[in-house]
Amino acid sequence: MEDGFSSYSSLYDTSSLLQFCNDDSASAASSMEVTDRIASLEQRVQMQEDEIQLLKSALADVVRRLNLSEEQQAMGSRRGPTKARPMIATLPLRPTVNNGTILPKKGSGTLPSPSGSGSRKDTSTPGTTMSGNFMTYFWFSPPPLMSLFAYVHLPSHHSTVRRTNSNEHVGTLTRKDSGDSKGNRTRAGSTGSNSSGKKSDSKQRDPVFNAEEGYVKMYLKGRPITMFMPKDQVESYCLEAKAELPISKLKLDWVYGYRGRDCRSNLYLLPTGETVYFIASVVVLFNVDEQLQRHYTGHTDDIKCLAVHPDKITIATGQVAGTSSDGKQLAPHVRVWDSVSLNTLHVLGAGFFDRALVCLAFSKSNGGNTLCVVDDSNDHVLSVWDWQREDRLAEVKCSNESVFAVDFHPTDSNIVVTCGKSHLHFWNLEKGMLVRKQGLFEKQEKPKFVLCVTFAENGDAITGDSSGNILLWGKGTNRISHVIQGAHEGSIFALCMLRNGTLVSGGKDRRLISWDSSYQQIQTVEVPELFETVLIGTTKNFVLQGSLDGEFIPITQGHTDELWGLAVHPWKSQFLTCGYDRQVNLWDSGSHQLIWTKTVEDAALSAGFHPTGAVVAIGTQTGRWLVLDTDSKDLVTVHTDGNEQLSVMSYGPDGNFLAIGSHDNYIYVYAVAENGRKYSRVGKCSGHSSFITHLDWSVDSQYLVSNSGDYEILYWIPSVCKQVVSVETTRDIEWATYTCTLGFQVFGLWPDGSDGTDVNGVSRSNDKSLLVTGDDFGKVHLFSYPCSQFRAPSHVYGGHSSHVTNVTFLYDDSYVVSTGGKDMSVMQWRIV
Repeated sequence: MEDGFSSYSSLYDTSSLLQFCNDDSASAASSMEVTDRIASLEQRVQMQEDEIQLLKSALADVVRRLNLSEEQQAMGSRRGPTKARPMIATLPLRPTVNNGTILPKKGSGTLPSPSGSGSRKDTSTPGTTMSGNFMTYFWFSPPPLMSLFAYVHLPSHHSTVRRTNSNEHVGTLTRKDSGDSKGNRTRAGSTGSNSSGKKSDSKQRDPVFNAEEGYVKMYLKGRPITMFMPKDQVESYCLEAKAELPISKLKLDWVYGYRGRDCRSNLYLLPTGETVYFIASVVVLFNVDEQLQRHYTGHTDDIKCLAVHPDKITIATGQVAGTSSDGKQLAPHVRVWDSVSLNTLHVLGAGFFDRALVCLAFSKSNGGNTLCVVDDSNDHVLSVWDWQREDRLAEVKCSNESVFAVDFHPTDSNIVVTCGKSHLHFWNLEKGMLVRKQGLFEKQEKPKFVLCVTFAENGDAITGDSSGNILLWGKGTNRISHVIQGAHEGSIFALCMLRNGTLVSGGKDRRLISWDSSYQQIQTVEVPELFETVLIGTTKNFVLQGSLDGEFIPITQGHTDELWGLAVHPWKSQFLTCGYDRQVNLWDSGSHQLIWTKTVEDAALSAGFHPTGAVVAIGTQTGRWLVLDTDSKDLVTVHTDGNEQLSVMSYGPDGNFLAIGSHDNYIYVYAVAENGRKYSRVGKCSGHSSFITHLDWSVDSQYLVSNSGDYEILYWIPSVCKQVVSVETTRDIEWATYTCTLGFQVFGLWPDGSDGTDVNGVSRSNDKSLLVTGDDFGKVHLFSYPCSQFRAPSHVYGGHSSHVTNVTFLYDDSYVVSTGGKDMSVMQWRIV
């Protein structure tokens, strides 16, 4: 564990930079000469940046002029052939199918489009690895109003995950990080969240309807996208007509997952039998016996901490800062709410806290009238509140280092204890001031991290640290009164004092150890009936239930890294999710249980069921794709196409073909036999100039439509991998599904000012009456279908705190399932 934390020091190690200054000439020169050289280099870098900016501006102007020229050429070709380009008269108009982008033609003038290899961009997403640290939260269920809880958190290091949905949208976007205790999270392209702040201020050009040609042209990021409508709708279509809101609505039914990897104070058991925890911006109240969930959805972004009032009814939760979809800043704050009615009682600290709230606690001796909170600012400010009056009683700089826990003394509401990296502080509230006494370790070696704190019956404070030691601090003092040396092998993550005087500790060594009132280890623990239930939360996002003398079973589990893959079974109430954690999970939407999980070799980003439901295809980050048996999860076959991530896996409705959309700009097509158990490659569809984002099949499995990262809409005959450029052929095709974000039937889903990457997932209901979308601002939208009127209205639903990466209807349209990106949650919405 100490090794894991030692990596922090590398952030401040400048030795690696000194090598660039240690040449012979520099060492012989004076410090003034070195300064002059650095200044000169800075000036040169600035000049180069200016030149790059000038080149970017010039390139943007060239692209604008080319687009204008292409539109003029397209209009000229409609008027008639010219001598310079006689072949245009004999070929269908390509610009109407390629949305204003005229792809280069082969010298022979043949119909199929060339590959877009010349313009491919590396859009692969670097994998992330989860920290190996093991975090334990546990709860013993005592009689009503006597629950006890212990928790702890250790920071983990995660590499930044980026996913680009447009090869034009390369600017990075930053937000306050909801995953790490410090720093900002950087995203590119479509990896924004509801706090990404990526909303464009520029006004989007209104679409244009051409009744003569029968198309609507819309603009995304200033780029024209031409969408032809079915012939029978041309005469009756009116661009100014207003779309209606759908009669149906969504209601959050179930949330899969638990945030245990990087949060503390997030697992409690209420006297009602409900387990309380959070994920994304939702607090889940889960009755395990009745298998029912209730949800508090008052928050607007990631929840980071939770505390239960001594009355076991009132709950306080704290969230991170963020930015709404309309660009408004969302301040970090604490919400105090009623767990029975789910009504918000008070909102504290909006405009006072910085970045996020990391831990909080209610007082105990004065009836829970005060609340202490620590935020994630540089100073980690500790504040004490009269929460019922929303009045801040005191505030003080707590520490420059991370704070892991805060708690009131159980018998004195004026004493607060905080612990964290390299510190243990005892605070006394006196006349509106918080006076600090620092814990003195004296002869005891000072640990790198004090990770958790609880209290004994006599008022002594008890701490667990990264050295595996349990220390007792005499009541009212800041000195050690007793030491349990080497209580655990490695860090101690949680401490809990039972009513009978037994202390239970949990640590990195994955052990729960019981200690008697003399702090002697109890070898065999028989938990009294009064305390038989134990809840444990882990860094792998599991909540386990059991007893100390028995086995533990998971009652909640989820993914541990960013989610993208989502597929629904064609005739069962099942769906499959997969993500960067390399886990493929098959869920039952009726029982809300995990049917099976399988670990694959690479990050899994896409999935699709065969129409028979017998197998499911999984696309990975490396270009490898595999097929699994849905009953046994056994591997059926493995193939590789390219070396970039596979964004779409889609079987044709008749089950005879599999289309694979890749980030290398190709669509790979395979012939399928033996109910999805035998595959032979047909070829690859070449023509897109950017990576593939979405695919849909025609009802008769004869055609494909595809979208790409640069807003192209192309049509294909998959059996021969040929592009279809005839508008008359494609405009009346009936599509079996509608997951493409670009097309006449769905263009109304795009919000005003969108840059073309805001919407990540689209799904049409099977009865063709509804359309659901997931966007970069953590919102799920429900539209009426078709959605072919500009700025169509929608019902909007929050819950996700990160970008919603995918959405879909179940086979019978009973539920909608959505996946969060970095919030790692899966949410199931009932259609009402």
